[in-house]
Amino acid sequence: MRIADRIRSWLPKAKAADLVAVNPRAGWTSLLVHEPFAGAWQRNMPLKVGTMACYSTIYACMARISGDVSKLPFRFKRVDGNGLWQVERNAAYSALLRKPNHYQTAGQFRSDWIQSKLQAGNTYVLKEYDERGVVSKLYVLDPTQVQVLVGEAGTVFYRITYNGNSLSGHSGEQITVPARHIIHDREMALFHPLIGVAPLEAARLAATKNVRIQENASDFFANGAQPGGLISAPAGMSETDAEALKKYWDDNFTGTNRGKVGVIGADMKFTPFAFKSIDSQLVEQLRYSDEQICHAFGIPPFKIGIGSIPAGMKVDDLNLMYLTDALQARIESMEDCLDQGLNLGDDVGIELDLEPLLRMDAKSQAEVEGTLVKNGIKAPNEARKRFNLPPLTGGDSVYLQQQNFSLEALAKRDQSEDPFGKATAAPRSAPTEPRKAGKWIARYSHERGTWELQTPHGVIRNLTRAPDFHRGDENDVAEAA
Repeated sequence: MRIADRIRSWLPKAKAADLVAVNPRAGWTSLLVHEPFAGAWQRNMPLKVGTMACYSTIYACMARISGDVSKLPFRFKRVDGNGLWQVERNAAYSALLRKPNHYQTAGQFRSDWIQSKLQAGNTYVLKEYDERGVVSKLYVLDPTQVQVLVGEAGTVFYRITYNGNSLSGHSGEQITVPARHIIHDREMALFHPLIGVAPLEAARLAATKNVRIQENASDFFANGAQPGGLISAPAGMSETDAEALKKYWDDNFTGTNRGKVGVIGADMKFTPFAFKSIDSQLVEQLRYSDEQICHAFGIPPFKIGIGSIPAGMKVDDLNLMYLTDALQARIESMEDCLDQGLNLGDDVGIELDLEPLLRMDAKSQAEVEGTLVKNGIKAPNEARKRFNLPPLTGGDSVYLQQQNFSLEALAKRDQSEDPFGKATAAPRSAPTEPRKAGKWIARYSHERGTWELQTPHGVIRNLTRAPDFHRGDENDVAEAA
């Protein structure tokens, strides 16, 4: 069954007259076509989204953000009895998160999700269900082929148009689905709560300026980096002769013919226009606009090679700044949309694992894990797992030094009559003569305050009390020890 037919089978019949299309252009211009200058549309010279997206700075911003999000794997988590989120395998959704659809890996799916938000401001994900009514596949739709509709009662629908690039192969078909079958993630909604504004739109003016600067520079250097000039004739000439001379000069001494020797009669003179490179300040203009583009995407300029790395900051600090400014809000939004779209409860959820993004070098990681084990926060086997090492016997316990006391023990000590032990203890009475019992000899050490027991099997030291030899066996010695 075709996917369009399957979707229609899920849906109730809705009257087209009851639905009103949301105007995504309320208060702002189209995302698809812009005129870089007046009359460009009539001359078939518009600046399209594809042109801006392929500008190096915008491409780098989108590639960096979408690429970093794509390498953060999905994790299905559940709250355990201690209130902690633990990773677990779920029969319904683990396979879906590992392979969202038949033509994308999980990383490609995440990358496509983020790219749609960055370019169009909105990501529309269509849900497909199995025979149990559980979501089995997720498809990121072309945002330019989805229209948001609102019913009279405020219900939200989405009209999907299958164009010629649709992987389902149903070109030109339209279906209208209710909001429960669509996961809709969006950037900041400035003009309508259902329509997000893309960072690409916010960077449009800066990108347009830099594209035009580079196009003009390309034309300039294509002409041998030689500016135009002026041909003057002392005796003057008619307009017809001037046009003919201009055409002759352009055809024979520009483009691939630049550098050839030009011969002009009638005392004519060619004077080239000269200018200084500082008058243009191209590098400064390009860098300023590139920084404005980075601001629109929320990415630090140094992450894409613009400017220098801030002084005095470590690699971990730079990664944390990048995560906070460019990624965290988009990651949290994706997680929330998946939780809501898959109808997950409060005690379960989907998270993106940030470890691949914040992964430290081996030395730093060893120092951090060692400190956590030393301070009793982690068990040794938990730290070994971070280095992909097998567990050790006895490594599941948390260790602390002997002199560390719990707060409860310290509180009880403070509540005692002599919390600091300043009272003089009564001297302990102890026999000075050794106690004998057959072949067993016990001696008391006044220096250490302990007993030493000599047995046929050896010497036992540091006994806290005198052994009882009534039974004459080793059980009582063990109790004394």
